[in-house]
Amino acid sequence: MSLEILLHLQPSHPIVMARVHETRPRLSTQIDLTGKLLIAMPGMGDPRFAHSVVFMCAHSDEGAMGLMINKPTDELHLSDLLEQLSISMGVEMLNRPVHFGGPVESGRGFVLHEKGYHSSISTMDVNDEFAMTATLDILEDLSQGRGPLKALIALGYAGWGPNQLETEIAQNGWLTCDATPDLAFDTTDGHKWEAALKTLGIDALALSADAGHA
Repeated sequence: MSLEILLHLQPSHPIVMARVHETRPRLSTQIDLTGKLLIAMPGMGDPRFAHSVVFMCAHSDEGAMGLMINKPTDELHLSDLLEQLSISMGVEMLNRPVHFGGPVESGRGFVLHEKGYHSSISTMDVNDEFAMTATLDILEDLSQGRGPLKALIALGYAGWGPNQLETEIAQNGWLTCDATPDLAFDTTDGHKWEAALKTLGIDALALSADAGHA
């Protein structure tokens, strides 16, 4: 998994769209979590990931990259971002949230969306249901109603070096489950963590209580 800047905006502009290469080496001896969800366990040491749900965009021997999908930013909506980028918008875009995708490169934007839409510049198909685009044209298409029907906009991403994520999972920092478009796009942000746990047959209240008495 490698990242590179694909498009710079104005030199002083804080928002940069980036690209994850579509070519990624497959895991040789480890489970590939690409397209899965990470569910933060109670007691997560890093408060930025507390109760987070992370969609894994890429996972290989070289490391992993994902987007938190349940932490909308308090101060920024898509309308603010589009205005900052001088992109005209439709009324339906006014209150669409922008999510905190992770603590790495927080000034770079990513759009996780349903498979089927392809940017004229670059879109990475994650699996049969999800894709990711990180170029400005998807924001322009979304603003004009030409983009994917289901999409989640995030700034920044979560990144792990070789074997780092595997170590955190072994230390019970994360659970993993299958990702579905309904959970990623249609479930409200405040309920995604509980909903993800429920797919594993785990009650969120019981899990939190058990962790509190560990």
